[in-house]
Amino acid sequence: MSIFIKRKTRDREKHEPDSDRQALQQSAEREFKRQFFGLLLVIVMWSLAMGWLLALATNAQSATPTAEIGTVDVVPAQYQLGQELYLENCATCHIGIPPAVLPTQTWKNLLQDSQHYGAQLKPLVDPPRILVWKYLSTFSRVQLDDEETPYRLNNSRYFKALHPGVQLPRPVQIGSCVSCHPSASDYNFRRLTAEWQ
Repeated sequence: MSIFIKRKTRDREKHEPDSDRQALQQSAEREFKRQFFGLLLVIVMWSLAMGWLLALATNAQSATPTAEIGTVDVVPAQYQLGQELYLENCATCHIGIPPAVLPTQTWKNLLQDSQHYGAQLKPLVDPPRILVWKYLSTFSRVQLDDEETPYRLNNSRYFKALHPGVQLPRPVQIGSCVSCHPSASDYNFRRLTAEWQ
């Protein structure tokens, strides 16, 4: 009988490490699954929250009808006076172009220089200059490092990107915008002629 007990004890000792290992492995697998599903739940909840916020933002922007916007940019209240001063000072002699058409550096140079395309202008003084600058710098684009500062529409990278495949008159002049944008003189570049709609 003692041989039988010894043999059974020895067999149990041999199998116990395997059962402990299996139990630990099963426990680790359960923990991994629980963490995986927890992470998956967090990702799904985050995605739903971001989608909901994006839907709110989209609805807030689309709350203003396009006809009421009147320009390419929706201008927040703090920049509206700067936009009005820009149009008052710049769009009286020619069509005012949206700030994004030219890079910020171009606008900065134009505001500082009294020579304006062959005409001598009285430079803007502060505070109107500051308000116009805040509007222009906020809505203009960044100039690339290897890009020359454009002073003409046909040299503007952004202008070219907005007009792919358009046969533009040579030379491109601000007054020629009206041929495709009939409301350009009202600073509305959204409205296009029938052939471009």
